Amino acid sequence: MTTHREPLDSVLNTVGRTPLVRVHAAPDEVPVYAKLESFNPGASVKDRIGLYMIERMLERGDLVPGGTVIEPTAGNTGIGFAIAAGQLDVNAVFVVPERFSVEKQQLMRALGAEVINTPTEDGMGGAIERAHQLAEETEDAVVPQQFSNPLNVEAHYETTGPEIYDALDGEVGAIVAGCGTAGTLMGMAKYAREQDADTYVVAVEPEGSLYSETVGADVDEEDYKIEGIGTHDPTTNELFDPALVDEIVQVSDRAAHDELKRLAREEGNLVASSSGAASVAARRVAEKIRDDEVDAPADSVVTIFPDSSERYLSKGIYRSFEEWSS
Repeated sequence: MTTHREPLDSVLNTVGRTPLVRVHAAPDEVPVYAKLESFNPGASVKDRIGLYMIERMLERGDLVPGGTVIEPTAGNTGIGFAIAAGQLDVNAVFVVPERFSVEKQQLMRALGAEVINTPTEDGMGGAIERAHQLAEETEDAVVPQQFSNPLNVEAHYETTGPEIYDALDGEVGAIVAGCGTAGTLMGMAKYAREQDADTYVVAVEPEGSLYSETVGADVDEEDYKIEGIGTHDPTTNELFDPALVDEIVQVSDRAAHDELKRLAREEGNLVASSSGAASVAARRVAEKIRDDEVDAPADSVVTIFPDSSERYLSKGIYRSFEEWSS
């Protein structure tokens, strides 16, 4: 639980230590708990890697004070990096595909960062390519590259994983999380497996995403509306390690949208589509543990709600499914 009982010196001291809250629609026999990452100062899980990666790069000399971080991002990572950069004497430039949240881009600029858009049709691959081009043209610039940098995984191994186990006194049966870069799940999974090798680990992706191909599944590639998780090219998601995953669950746009609306209406959780997908998958896993279809070391499931629905109001996140998905 977030507890800051004394004055803090910097907003950076508020990163992490987010609440772990029960999802009440899950089975009573196998409770599901969600880490509410919107309680971070930049309102998403990506604040963790923004702070952790910049601090480690400065310590190692990969980044110098007054240097520039250039990162391809859908938005939340940019906000997390921008908050840390502004407090640690680092410049920030973000390359963002056009289709992503206008709110996120406005916040990045408000935090002092420069935002450069790339065509939607070029996807994250196009944003990554442009970021590296800019880094070559900019003095003392570095591309942290959240999709391939082990510091992404390390951040969650060092912070998110221990927080979960401390909150539940080590009684964790399964870890379930959406995979975008896969850093969040991989970091938590590594920590969890060190606590108990039988911890059940589940990756969540939208229907139409291709993570499932990494474990030999025959899935169809399609467009999807869920933001922040999934991939159309697993080769660019270098952090994902199938050996750490017991199951990959695909969730439809409609199921994720229905769940994010239910979470708001019934449980007071204002979360976005990736959280809706994570909740659907976590509840499925809890039911499997309850029904003895999955053997887990404890009767509990932990998932991550990465950010808030407020970042997506301009996209009609609480309208009908047809309006939101069009």
